[in-house]
Amino acid sequence: MEERRKDKRTELPTNVIIKKMVGNSKEVEIEVSDLSRSGLGFVCKEKLEIGEVYESFLTIWTKEVIHAFLQIVRIEMQEGMESYLYGASFVGLPELDASRIGVYQTINDK
Repeated sequence: MEERRKDKRTELPTNVIIKKMVGNSKEVEIEVSDLSRSGLGFVCKEKLEIGEVYESFLTIWTKEVIHAFLQIVRIEMQEGMESYLYGASFVGLPELDASRIGVYQTINDK
């Protein structure tokens, strides 16, 4: 996969429930594969739409919850599986929360 993020990716195995912000609101569970200060990659069985914004509550390694909004920027169908690999950017993530992610990456790399 071609690297498109400006920030470094780090694994963060966790599940998150996301909710569509506009239209019919539906909660969907996602499995986070990687995380950066600017967004995250995740797997989901549901078909989501590029450009749509979803509300999420991301539990980080300290067990704190980051309330974040995600905009879908990339979708790839996983061959042989009934799921999709997504790329999403954080929308309006407070600097404090982005810094928490940066600290996790620093600690995780040692």
